[in-house]
Amino acid sequence: MSEHSADPLDVFILAGGLSHEREVSVRSGRRVAEALRAAGASATVHDLDAGLLEHLQQARPDVVWPLLHGSTGEDGAVRDLLSLADVAFVGSDSAGARSTWFKPVAKSLMERAGARTPASVTLPQSLFRQVGAAAVLGRVLERLPLPLVVKPAAGGSALGVTVVTEAAELPQAMVHCFSYGETALIEQAIQGRELAVSVIDTGDGPRALPAVEIVTDGPYDYDARYNAGRTEYFAPARLTPEQLDAAHRLAVLAHQQLGLAQLSRTDLIVDDAGTPWFLESNVAPGMTETSLFPQAVHAAGLSTDALYLDLAREGARG
Repeated sequence: MSEHSADPLDVFILAGGLSHEREVSVRSGRRVAEALRAAGASATVHDLDAGLLEHLQQARPDVVWPLLHGSTGEDGAVRDLLSLADVAFVGSDSAGARSTWFKPVAKSLMERAGARTPASVTLPQSLFRQVGAAAVLGRVLERLPLPLVVKPAAGGSALGVTVVTEAAELPQAMVHCFSYGETALIEQAIQGRELAVSVIDTGDGPRALPAVEIVTDGPYDYDARYNAGRTEYFAPARLTPEQLDAAHRLAVLAHQQLGLAQLSRTDLIVDDAGTPWFLESNVAPGMTETSLFPQAVHAAGLSTDALYLDLAREGARG
């Protein structure tokens, strides 16, 4: 933090980048900057470009808040770069980001920790070319019952995701998936209520914010996530206290097992029996006006301005 304790916290927000999720990142950066300024901090938003390291060296902010979505922002690379630049930052370190970004690894770590996660297979596009798509997909359908969810093994904002209800839909779902990434994760679709549980840690250990229930008139895709009117949210989720507690504990377990820090969001399904199933976690959850993390903050009765300042301060402590 600044030399004089009375000086406002200087937060350097990274948003934008060149991923498919650039627009969401830019909107997230602006919202967080507004909240931090309202809380009394000094906050500026910067893109990921060739002048970044020089700018950081000149500015020497108290803390950097990476709000980059997509591969470069969430796969650990930017966090390694910030560590090389010797600047403190908000959120997970590079190891936690890498474990979380590649969904099959995150699923394996959670399964070893005792969590339930849908049965799945992970297949790179190169294998399809060498072995033949028809043969591979035939075996997939023998092993995993429909419906299935096909998604990039590394990605966010539901880009490249398809719900497959009939065998004939699977080949096109794979083509769509491979347009967003080289590796596909094909997993069993669990029927139940879709939840997002955000976790925060401002220095006293991780705690879950109220679960947000997501209800759409179709798939919870990119359009449904970021355009108002497509999706209805319930915060807290309409579950029993026992079911909510199980969902919250699963999200905290993910935060701990994946080695995350300050903030995360875990996506899960609660089946008809009330059992939560881990789907994936996010180290840089969206902060737009329709994003799930701010909704959870409001449901907890907290101020986004004050909480974001606390998270930034915790990140500045290193």
